[in-house]
Amino acid sequence: MENMTTVTYFILLGFSDNLSVQIFLFLMFLFIYAITLLGNLVIIAVIRKNSNLQSPMYFFIGHLSFLDICFSSATMPKLLVNFFSSHTISYNGCIAQIFFIIMTGCTELYILAVMALDRYAAICKPLHYVQIMNRVCCRSLIGGAWTIGVIQGCLNTLPLLKLMFCGQNMIRHFSCEQPSLLALSCTDIYTNRIILSITGNAAGISSFLLISVSYFHIFSTVRKMHSAEAKRRTFSTCTPHLIVLILYYSSCWLRYMKPDLISSIVLDEILSIQYSICTPLLNPIIYSLKTRDVKEAVKELMGYKPLLSHAM
Repeated sequence: MENMTTVTYFILLGFSDNLSVQIFLFLMFLFIYAITLLGNLVIIAVIRKNSNLQSPMYFFIGHLSFLDICFSSATMPKLLVNFFSSHTISYNGCIAQIFFIIMTGCTELYILAVMALDRYAAICKPLHYVQIMNRVCCRSLIGGAWTIGVIQGCLNTLPLLKLMFCGQNMIRHFSCEQPSLLALSCTDIYTNRIILSITGNAAGISSFLLISVSYFHIFSTVRKMHSAEAKRRTFSTCTPHLIVLILYYSSCWLRYMKPDLISSIVLDEILSIQYSICTPLLNPIIYSLKTRDVKEAVKELMGYKPLLSHAM
């Protein structure tokens, strides 16, 4: 114990030290973060402003946009600062970043599951949709998602405070994430890995089952429809959600649940960039392009008018 050095900060070794590369990456990530903030704020604004976007589906999309701002902000500001600083993060700052990444990431899993439940109620129970997805129910579902996220964050972060670090403080990643931090510990991390495995699988499997059951009933209902146009219109309301699900679940699960044997620094960074940086960026773009009402509301907010209207 006497030989152990108390670690008060960590060094994030995420990207190249080449100045030209750092400038390029800084500008690229700054652009991504700015578009992420702008895109999600626009989605929130159009949903709050437009009276046609007050259904439960848009209520959940608005909360997803707010969550994506929080999710992206858990890593991006520190990442941008570190391009032109000492690449360090304090011990407490690292633990806090891990907490917010896990909390927002887990909350997103359950909000996506709630959105699948909303699509099930709208498509399979249309006559009772308003009664099922009432204001109290919607707020309870969102509150439940955030509560589970906070619990997941605490369960995984608090045990980290008991770990010892024997002078090794270089994290080979661009942010503090639990798997990267565990690799530096010189004490037994078996309990931490068990907690991560149990909580991660519990969150992933439970939300995935809810989504799977919802879409099983949705596809069964759509298959019984006689009109091809009705099928197309119904599927069009699910397409944005399915795209977001595939992008987020695949990268998030691989990052946290993949075996150590297939771990690599480059792969870990790609997966983290995908789920924590690209997904919050793509969500508002996907919902704007694939949801007609949102697209029209965004055009209205931006003052867009078709050329034909000008000609008339």
